[in-house]
Amino acid sequence: MRAGRLLAAFVASALTLPATARAAESVDVELVLVTDVSRSIDDAEYMLEKQGYGSAFTDPHVLAAIRGGTVGAIAVAYTEFAGAFEVKTVIDWTIIRDEASAKAFSDRLLAAPRSFYGRTAISAGVDHAVQMLAENDFDTQRRVIDVCGDGTNNAGRDVSQARDDAIRSGITINGLAIINDHPVSWTYAHVQPPGGLTKYYQDNVTGGPGSFVLEVHDFHTFGEAMTRKLISEIASGTPIRDFAERDIHGIPSP
Repeated sequence: MRAGRLLAAFVASALTLPATARAAESVDVELVLVTDVSRSIDDAEYMLEKQGYGSAFTDPHVLAAIRGGTVGAIAVAYTEFAGAFEVKTVIDWTIIRDEASAKAFSDRLLAAPRSFYGRTAISAGVDHAVQMLAENDFDTQRRVIDVCGDGTNNAGRDVSQARDDAIRSGITINGLAIINDHPVSWTYAHVQPPGGLTKYYQDNVTGGPGSFVLEVHDFHTFGEAMTRKLISEIASGTPIRDFAERDIHGIPSP
């Protein structure tokens, strides 16, 4: 009888162990999508952004890259940011391993309302993503932050400091720079910094093993660019460097 009570107590305690004490779930990569929703992006552009994410995750080439991994699964979270205190996890950690899980993630992303319209604190988005990567229960050798935006950091702490802290934690930050070729006067310096936004991302935002920046000049091509980006990030981590708009069309081999 005593042995039976001890066994029951042991099973009960095992079932109530905190998540950190249980075996971590293995994935090929942990990926946080960090997306700019500041006021320089209007609602139509925002919807094209989200539709691009949705089409990318359900693209057969991306699904093939996921299935081709050692584990055959990735963990993804989607975050939106604007100002220094305007950061929100819109979709928390989700395992994607097949068409059904990819579509479910895409549907949730498309259905979620816009979070903010403030200034642009890329650093706040990066810091939030670093915390998410530190606190989850997945087991992986690759942790990636995927920053998408159309302007420079103009709020919060210095973005290069946030980047450096992330790199020291073993995280890679990649970027997708959305180039505004016809900015209004009050946004010109923000969206067209000296040397261009892609160079600004390369110098201040991205870093870590195999990091890269992809650029687009049209929100309508966002989905194609994101598809190529995801294939590189998921399949092998091989960087896709310096693509201009004319290079985006078609899907690359991972």
